[in-house]
Amino acid sequence: MTALLEQSTRMERYYRLHAKIYDATRWSFLFGRRALIERVAAVSQPQRLLEVGCGTGQNLLHLARAFPQAHLIGLDISGDMLDQARRKLRPVRQVELVLQSYTRPLRLSRPFDLILFSYSLTMFNPGWQQALAAALEDMAPGGHLAVVDFHDSPVASFRRWMGLNHVRMEGQLLPVLRRLAHPDVLELRQAYGGLWRYLLFVGQKQNEGEL
Repeated sequence: MTALLEQSTRMERYYRLHAKIYDATRWSFLFGRRALIERVAAVSQPQRLLEVGCGTGQNLLHLARAFPQAHLIGLDISGDMLDQARRKLRPVRQVELVLQSYTRPLRLSRPFDLILFSYSLTMFNPGWQQALAAALEDMAPGGHLAVVDFHDSPVASFRRWMGLNHVRMEGQLLPVLRRLAHPDVLELRQAYGGLWRYLLFVGQKQNEGEL
């Protein structure tokens, strides 16, 4: 079993246990999701959107309201999380849900104007570099990459505890994001008095960007 397949299996198992309680328990950790959508709307009006690691569909619900003319695809490796998303998104017609990992480009007939990662990249260990490389290929010229995620923490015990929950937060995302996309929005915000920082990033695709 490859490292990427092992990672996918761990994530499927983890979210099988957490899917039904995810929305009720994660609100106290996953800051900045609505703010990211607001930042995207200030710089772009995308018509085709992909959210990688869409989970229970909370972001897709807000994206559909912010961009009512857009077609949205939500991708996740957890069928249990997508079951929650289908119930939540039943009234929303412009959303398509896909059960799949994102280790290679989707290569659909039409590229995406926006690809969004919300608290997913720091959980792709390994795999976050592959996901970003796939996003570059799936994105239209001039398209935008949007990320909200954990950045870092000065508290080693907290980083270790987050690692037990499959989250790596060592500031590894930002240098790569800046190489891949010219930042229109780049904010580092503190949570719980500096226990950790989280990242808001919206950037336009750099065709020459490399991981």
